[in-house]
Amino acid sequence: MILGMSVATFVIVHVVISLIAIVAGLIVMFGMLGSNRMPGLTAVFLLFTILTSATGFVIPPLLTEKLLPSHLFGILSFILLAIACVALYAMKLAGAWRWIYVVTALLSLYLNVFVLVTQSFLKIPALTALAPGNPPAGPVFAVAQGIVLVFFVVMIIGAWRRFRPA
Repeated sequence: MILGMSVATFVIVHVVISLIAIVAGLIVMFGMLGSNRMPGLTAVFLLFTILTSATGFVIPPLLTEKLLPSHLFGILSFILLAIACVALYAMKLAGAWRWIYVVTALLSLYLNVFVLVTQSFLKIPALTALAPGNPPAGPVFAVAQGIVLVFFVVMIIGAWRRFRPA
């Protein structure tokens, strides 16, 4: 049991939280390209991304006692999200805080999408057949993650240049 839920139910809640964070984050990212702040959706993105990292820390300890790559992703995500929240809410995107917010918020989104792709290759049988192993390996997995990486590099650079909210 985790927080009064079966492990399976808690994992489903974690996945739903993660998917909400990713969808909201993608909308916010595209909004940045048009200098649209989207304050409500941005708050949803940041909150659910924080919740994704927080709930992710609860699951692995049931399986192992050692530090896992998922823990490192969670720690890095928390650091990026803390900086993004300070840049957005405390520093009001003033000066360099604008690009600091863009980079940290979108890097935290990238980490979530990276994990989504990895988990997809682990959990979807057709993808597992293309890239077996835990973690997944092989050229198909590398190409998929490479496409995600290039996409986010292009989007982060685009948002860095174009996000100039009034």
